[in-house]
Amino acid sequence: MKKILSTIVILFSLSVFSQNNSEKLPIFENCKAKPEDDTCFFATIQDNFKQNFNKQYTAEKSTIIALFAVDTLGKFDLLYIDAASDEIKNETKRVFSLLPTVEPATYNGKKVYAKYTLKVNFPFSDDDRTKKIAENAYHTEKITAQTELKEFDDIVYKKFENPQFKSGLNIPFNHQKYAEFEAYMNQVGANNHTAEKPYSYQDVARYYDFEKNFQAKAMKKTSWFGRKIWNENLVQMQGDGYWFLMNLILDMRGGKDFDSELQNTFVNTRGLNIQAGLGKNITFTTSIYESQGRFADYYNAYAVSLKPSGGNPATVPGVGIAKQFRTDAFDFPMAEANIKFTASRFFDVQLGYGRNFIGDGYRSIIQGDATSPYPFIKFNTTFWKIKYTNTYMFLRDITPENTAEGTYASKYMANHYLSYNLTKKWNLGLFESVVWSNTNGRGFDPNFINPIIFYRAVEFASSPKSGNALLGITSKYKFNSKFSAYGQFLIDEFSVGDVSKGNKSWKNKFGYQIGAKYFNAFNIENLTLQAEYNIVRPYVYSHSATLTNYTHNNQSMGHAWGANFKELIGIARYSKNRYFAQAKLIYGKKGFDYTDGTNNYNYGGNLFIPYDSDTNPRPYDEGAFAGQGNTTTILIGDFTAGYIINPSSNLKVFANIIHRSFDPTKASPTFEKSNTTWVSVGISTDLFNWYFDY
Repeated sequence: MKKILSTIVILFSLSVFSQNNSEKLPIFENCKAKPEDDTCFFATIQDNFKQNFNKQYTAEKSTIIALFAVDTLGKFDLLYIDAASDEIKNETKRVFSLLPTVEPATYNGKKVYAKYTLKVNFPFSDDDRTKKIAENAYHTEKITAQTELKEFDDIVYKKFENPQFKSGLNIPFNHQKYAEFEAYMNQVGANNHTAEKPYSYQDVARYYDFEKNFQAKAMKKTSWFGRKIWNENLVQMQGDGYWFLMNLILDMRGGKDFDSELQNTFVNTRGLNIQAGLGKNITFTTSIYESQGRFADYYNAYAVSLKPSGGNPATVPGVGIAKQFRTDAFDFPMAEANIKFTASRFFDVQLGYGRNFIGDGYRSIIQGDATSPYPFIKFNTTFWKIKYTNTYMFLRDITPENTAEGTYASKYMANHYLSYNLTKKWNLGLFESVVWSNTNGRGFDPNFINPIIFYRAVEFASSPKSGNALLGITSKYKFNSKFSAYGQFLIDEFSVGDVSKGNKSWKNKFGYQIGAKYFNAFNIENLTLQAEYNIVRPYVYSHSATLTNYTHNNQSMGHAWGANFKELIGIARYSKNRYFAQAKLIYGKKGFDYTDGTNNYNYGGNLFIPYDSDTNPRPYDEGAFAGQGNTTTILIGDFTAGYIINPSSNLKVFANIIHRSFDPTKASPTFEKSNTTWVSVGISTDLFNWYFDY
């Protein structure tokens, strides 16, 4: 008697190898009461198909042939499917995935790996005669320890179709790279959250077709060598539910600082970048760099000023601690990594070693990326109009004051960022950061795992000695799909009472940013114009204890210039096909401490001097302003143009010229007025932002 919907029949061709009394088929839980009944195993699989196969695929006549196995742990492994459509193949996979773990097949009492061939005919039927045929219709191959397995030969490779473009993999944060799709991300009505970076491919793919744009740039190359140089990843592989790609990292550049007496500048970087995905939920990437370099005089001097305790000569900004190379150059290895588990469209968790960025500008005053990589754990929760990010970071203090027995001190940071799209044009974000140290064996205090924003900041406000708390607000308004304005406001131990007095107290530790972007400016496709103003008052990011300042490896975790400055930035970016160009102009005034030995006051620009230091006291408590102290005018012009050799690895050839003017009010032998013209050409795999504008 036929059922209302299409019913099930499973027809098989019987061919059983080596059947004898010592061979036992796998046993389902419901078959344990009758272990000698081989038909129970077949009938249970039949019932599973009857109950679970989507009936929309069973109405028309068709056939499935599937090869599957039961391993020695009793798990089903679907090895091969031949079916009329991908939909039926996927449904067969789904039905097999529902089969429970069984007791494995045995041979002479030993567990063995057993393969079976299954043939399924549509439409299904349910009569006893068909069921009896099904019970005897498995092709079985018993495998013993002496048998050569065929699992390796059964591995199926697919055509590589750039699966990373649809995955949850993070896109390396690089301003020039992100400019390719930024206009698409900033359309009016988009319910996204552009301040929290890096993005994932899934984040961007809702608005920007990676595959289409990749194919538009692809060159017609047929040889293996031609494809690998101009279009493809060096190694790329895609299988059933997984993918893998690998590229070499190169940064070979040479140049000249025309105002230096040293030899020519150079960077020599070799490395490896790996990206991969397992299933739909797990992605990971890692990059390893081995580098040597010598830079323009001003950059070398800045790197030396960040040197760690213990003898190494410098810390290369944005990279890490450097060793001496030759007599006047640095050796600076670096590594980055990230593994992400995307549990659902609402939630993902990342374990990484790298950098994070919050903001829509070129700079960020609340969390920037001009620092060395660091270990972190990040949780992203996205729903409705909200994205909530919790990031827990493990940082390091390398100052002599906090170094004991050659070991650097550890400190920890917990950042909470809540982004909310109030309207289709206006986004508002709330930020909190707390920094605490590993004093008294405190370690990573589990109390800080509390994901509730502002909870710890309120506690620290009442007891500032226990840690450092910073609060912030971000905002972006899209006037239309071509023009948007953005801003940030940061409060670091803000004193409301002193603000109300209007006396410019040193306690008014705050900074802000305002900026605007013009996409496809003047109707020129891929031309983006940007203007930005940043101001950070004295003593921001510093704290009562050096160990709890807002830094890592002697670099600011906020704005790259630290504190006590104001800065105006103008940027123009343009790209067409594989060509790109960028022009940048920065004008700023920063207040430094005096270095002539006659004035030991702390004017608030050095983040590593406690703001209540006895040896370097504040010059005054009222009348503080951004740029106080040895006010220095900084002017930087930067122009870069180049050509993308391979869009898969973001390998580029480029030429760059930087002109920098540094003019302090009072010069000294260790703090000189300088003018620099630095020209470089090279080939580079661009995977992070390397800032030279200090």
